[in-house]
Parts: sequence; structure tokens; C-alpha cells
Amino acid sequence: MENPARIYELLLDYAGSDTQVTELSIGPVWTVCKAQHTGLAMSPGLPTRTLSWPGTLAGRTLAELAGWITDWEPYKATVAMAAINCSLNRYELPSGITLLPAPDSANLAVFDHFLPRLQGKKVVVIGRYPGIERYADQVNLSIIERQPMPGDYPDPACEFLLPDADWVFLTASSITNKTFPRLAELAQHATTVLMGPTVPWLPELHEFGIDYLAGVEVIDPVKLHQTAAEGGGVRIFDDAVRYRIVDLTPGNSMMWLKSQIAQDYTSRQLLTLAMERWYSTGNKGRFPEFNRLNQVTAKLSRMDSSYKRLWDVSNALPESS
Repeated sequence: MENPARIYELLLDYAGSDTQVTELSIGPVWTVCKAQHTGLAMSPGLPTRTLSWPGTLAGRTLAELAGWITDWEPYKATVAMAAINCSLNRYELPSGITLLPAPDSANLAVFDHFLPRLQGKKVVVIGRYPGIERYADQVNLSIIERQPMPGDYPDPACEFLLPDADWVFLTASSITNKTFPRLAELAQHATTVLMGPTVPWLPELHEFGIDYLAGVEVIDPVKLHQTAAEGGGVRIFDDAVRYRIVDLTPGNSMMWLKSQIAQDYTSRQLLTLAMERWYSTGNKGRFPEFNRLNQVTAKLSRMDSSYKRLWDVSNALPESS
């Protein structure tokens, strides 16, 4: 199993952006971060009147807010997750299957997509998705929820249900609340789908035993912000976002990671050239973008290591797979 902290190191690698946040909205269901792009995360759902920073987030950098992802205070971690997804969305989305929403169940499109493969399987869903009970008569379904409703299992049931599951649908808000490392470890023998609008688009998630990403692409950022700010939950799936499924086979992950390495390699070259020009004109002291150059270089090193691990896995697979 990966070092539990690695998922957060990975997220911070991708979120080292000096881009300023233009707007941050914490709705009752969704938190939306706006900069050059838009990022989304599920809100904690815990009422509070004592946050210390309202009125101060716009104008901070994405990197500054992203640094809160390791914080145990749920609102700070949620703001960080939205900032990280905002930063990640500067990359081109990976190729995958875009799910067109059904009129009455757009938020359940992922389950509808996989339903034919779930027949006769033990299916565990982490997080209660509105309307999911419709599948209870079709599959062997268990739902684990932090705030369980009648028929749901509480958090501790994950230790008993996940090791025996055939399929696990894992809410990406588990990254925010820090339960992801343990849940991913327990689900390592199941086909695991990391899903929800909080999903970060990262090819390296394959290393944590994730087989599919079922995240969202933002199709109308203005409508998304309005709907979330006005209290919308599943309504964001009507016309603001739609689900996309990406198969994290080693080969697919390698191609996706390779494209991101190429993009960051270009960024490093540009920064290196800028540093050379800066010093060639007689400037003294540290190059103003020195820290950014160091960040990109360190990130590229870790991405190269991830690519090698995927290469090793891919070449270890039998030819028939």
C-alpha cells in the first residue's frame, strides 16, 4: 500500500499555481473555486458560524489555498480540494466516456453505466447518493455513510464489507476527510470506482488501486456557480456539469501521464530560459521564479517515478490481459 500521505503530496504537486482566486463560494452542498478555471468539491455539510477567514479568500493564490488539504478542519480541507481541482482543470481532460444525463437521474449516471456489470456482485457504495436505493432490487448493494440513514451502514462497517466486495464505488470526498487511504487499501481486491464531482483528474490514482475515475467536466461554469450558491445539490447535473468515466488501465494512465509530463517539461524549459535571460541582463540575487522552477522540477521527478511504476506494472501483465 502507498504511503497514506502520498495522495496529499500528489495533489499539492499539481496545485502549485500562483494564479489568484477570483471567487470562492461555499454552498450547502458544493464549494466552488473560480480562477482561470473552475474547481468543485463537496461541502462538509456541518453548520458553522465561527470560520475565521470569510471575506479573505478571493485574491489568494490557488497554491496557498491548496496547502490546506492536509488540515483536519473540514471547511479548510474542502476549500483546498476545490482549489486543487481548479488548478487541475487547466490540463486537458483525459479521453473517456462522457455520460449523457437521464432526465430523472442525472446524478446516478455512473451507476446506470456500470449496472450490467454489477449483476450478481457484492457492491459497496461509500456515500449515499440521492436515489441510489432504486438499485437495491437489482444488485447486492450495501451503502456506507458517515451520517447513515435507515438501511445504511456506519463508517466502521468498511472494515468488514470492503474486503469481500466485488465492486466499490468510493466517493472522492473521502480524500477531503482523510479516509481515502484506508478505504482504498480495504478495497484493493475489488474493482474500485472513485466518483463524484470532487474527483481530481489524476492518472497516478491508478497506484492507489483505483480502476476507474468517474468525475465531472464543467460545461457551464456560470450556471455551476449560480446553482451551487443557491443551494443546489443534484441540480448541478442538469446543465452545469456532466459525468465522465476514465478507465485507469496502466496503458491509459501512462498515455495520460505522458501528456502531462510533456506539458510540465515545456513549462520547465520556459522557466529555465527566462532565468538565463534574467541573469544575462546583469540581474543579481535570486531569479524571481526560482521557487516555481524548483516546484516544477520536483514535480517532474515524481511524475517520472510514477510513469516508471506504471511501466513496470504494464510490462509485468501477461500478454492476454
